[in-house]
Amino acid sequence: MSQNTINYLIHDRNNRGRSQIGWLDSYHTFSFSHFYDPNRMGFRSLRVINDDRVAPGAGFPTHGHRDMEILTYVLSGAVEHKDSLGTGSVIRPGDAQIMSAGTGIMHSEFNPSPTEPLHLLQIWILPDEQGLAPRYEQKTFPIEEKRGQLRLIAAKDGRDGAVTIHQDVDLYVSILENGDVVNYHLKRDRYAWLQIAQGVATLNGEELRAGDGVQISGEEQLEISTDVGAEVLLFDLG
Repeated sequence: MSQNTINYLIHDRNNRGRSQIGWLDSYHTFSFSHFYDPNRMGFRSLRVINDDRVAPGAGFPTHGHRDMEILTYVLSGAVEHKDSLGTGSVIRPGDAQIMSAGTGIMHSEFNPSPTEPLHLLQIWILPDEQGLAPRYEQKTFPIEEKRGQLRLIAAKDGRDGAVTIHQDVDLYVSILENGDVVNYHLKRDRYAWLQIAQGVATLNGEELRAGDGVQISGEEQLEISTDVGAEVLLFDLG
């Protein structure tokens, strides 16, 4: 982890935790499972970012969650989701899925393909209220809406077609090609987290690679660009 200005803290991809159990290869940005780092306990309401690769035909058997907002963002392949609410769905690249665990929910996630690996980000966000009714929501965002611009995919008020999250968080996604630049103004009383999902991106002149995360505090004008292509997630956090 390195500090390069007063407002930035870079969480280096090479300092993430890692779990390998045959069918799963998972990198943990924040403390998770057997990985514990007191400097990586989350940021604001953002608690977990797991970068998971799941072998064909394998997945997470039925297990439970409570009082957590859980987002699944697929980078390649597909996830077959089933839960105790009766939901049965397949999540693919371009989809935003959120599950509010609330008072308790059981679910499973599998890679339904017999041949294609699955690559996804599992994101956990602490809710603004405990004991909520469990819920599930999924929407598709065409690549054209994310290419070269920041597309809101999750928000507390569900505005602009985003999925609704029970927390003061706006989550944006952008798919950048060579030469693309996107700008974002972070308000003085807000915080941000930038996650490089794929490729190589530059934040205000700082080069970042897939797996890197940056926590940002204070009023800032953020400029995100790439020379080779990237997919990034930007969390605007209360």
